[in-house]
Amino acid sequence: MSESRNRRRGGGRDAKRATRESAEVTSAAYIKRRVPVFEVAPEDTLELVEKNAEIILEEIGIEFRDDPDSLILLKNAGASVEGERVRFPKGMCREIITASAPREFTQYARNPARNVQIGGNNMVLVPAYGSPFIRNIDEGRRYANIEDFRNFAKLAYMTPSLHHNGGTLCEPVDLPVNKRHLEMIYSHIRYSDKAFMGSVTAPERALDSVNMAKLVFGDEFVENNCVLINLINANSPLTFDNTMLGAARVYAEHNQATVVSPFILAGAMSPVTVLGTCAQILAEALAGISFVQLTKPGAPVVFGTFASSMSMQSGAPTFGSPEPALVLNICASLARRLGVPFRSGGGLCGSKVTDAQAAYEAANTLQAATHAGVNFMLHTAGWLEGGLVMGYEKFIMDSDQAAMIQIILEGVDTSENGQGLSALREVGPGKHFLGCEHTLANFETAFYRSTVADNNSFEQWTSDGALDAEQRAALIWKKMLKEYEAPPLDDAINESLRAFIDDKNNSMPDANY
Repeated sequence: MSESRNRRRGGGRDAKRATRESAEVTSAAYIKRRVPVFEVAPEDTLELVEKNAEIILEEIGIEFRDDPDSLILLKNAGASVEGERVRFPKGMCREIITASAPREFTQYARNPARNVQIGGNNMVLVPAYGSPFIRNIDEGRRYANIEDFRNFAKLAYMTPSLHHNGGTLCEPVDLPVNKRHLEMIYSHIRYSDKAFMGSVTAPERALDSVNMAKLVFGDEFVENNCVLINLINANSPLTFDNTMLGAARVYAEHNQATVVSPFILAGAMSPVTVLGTCAQILAEALAGISFVQLTKPGAPVVFGTFASSMSMQSGAPTFGSPEPALVLNICASLARRLGVPFRSGGGLCGSKVTDAQAAYEAANTLQAATHAGVNFMLHTAGWLEGGLVMGYEKFIMDSDQAAMIQIILEGVDTSENGQGLSALREVGPGKHFLGCEHTLANFETAFYRSTVADNNSFEQWTSDGALDAEQRAALIWKKMLKEYEAPPLDDAINESLRAFIDDKNNSMPDANY
């Protein structure tokens, strides 16, 4: 009898779970923030950072290496150029940026319902970027290949809490360096209909990205609208190299968006202090964004940061620590004062595996970025080992956190239903709310339901296999890939993309640089 009752209870629970899992998932194309940002620095501190950044630009300067055209452009705009060192008169960069850089912009996706708005009170959550390795529970750590890239493109497409497909989801090291960008861009287009990022590893690869986008959207649309965003890192400290400058120039000339993002390991690539690092970041960003605006006034730009701390004992980068959170928050405030969108991470961690360290470091950085007011959150999902590894299980766990961010930023429901007075009137003192009309009307949507966490009893958890979070995440991504269905893509567009790739591949020998 007892066994029969247990079977009936288990069957009912399983049926409810199946109903939830089979329900169609709907989500917003991006997050519209309805709660205020949290700022750690008062106005006089922000003014001090801005003053120090101007001193850096005017007295120390920024090097623009191996790119004579950029030196001519900056000199003609009023900068002082000595060799490759460029010094900017006080206020020059800020004046250039405020004159033409948009405060926010739309990045168009292949599916118009997936268009994202970058800047203002909006937040776009984006997968991790750039890892040469992957990790999963079955294989451990290994070099990434193009099949992994396709997998993550599919997972990003299927994940409602991610609004963007990202860029270099992982490095497919099985393909030649000079050709792999073609298959990466194609994968974003073929396996997803969300917005995506272009290649920046060489100016000609940036141009390939633009030309492939034109095959999808049309020449005129691309020249007049943003369909690509890209990541231009300063070679900190105080340096831009010709690769990044060349790629930024290509995208700006074609009116595509550029994230100008100093990449800093504080203590090695910037001062060990928070305000010293913030002043350097602002100076580098001002110089890079000015270069983009001088190349094409009005081209979309994003003020980016990536700043981690380091162990002063070992020299290893550290993540989820308090100082980078302060840097992120201050730079977000500086971007708002400058009047441009802001980018930062992300689910960052230094852990080698998907463990407690990975979870709490990622949660720390995700929450810091959420409350600071990040507009374009790169590295939201998948980041492991300081960015060396894209983790399958970590991707799923971070995506669960990303969905919670949406709930937080939606703010509080102040409607009559949200106030809940009808429930209080019906139940009154000393009773419970489980069966009242208000609860029955709202129970299916009340409270966030984690896709990964297990909140059952110990007995039920044991009966279900005693799986930990990583094991549960592994089941989820495998199920997602098994059930994946590609979004429709016009056959003529697909054929033109494949022909473009074939022509490019046949035009040059393989090269690993």
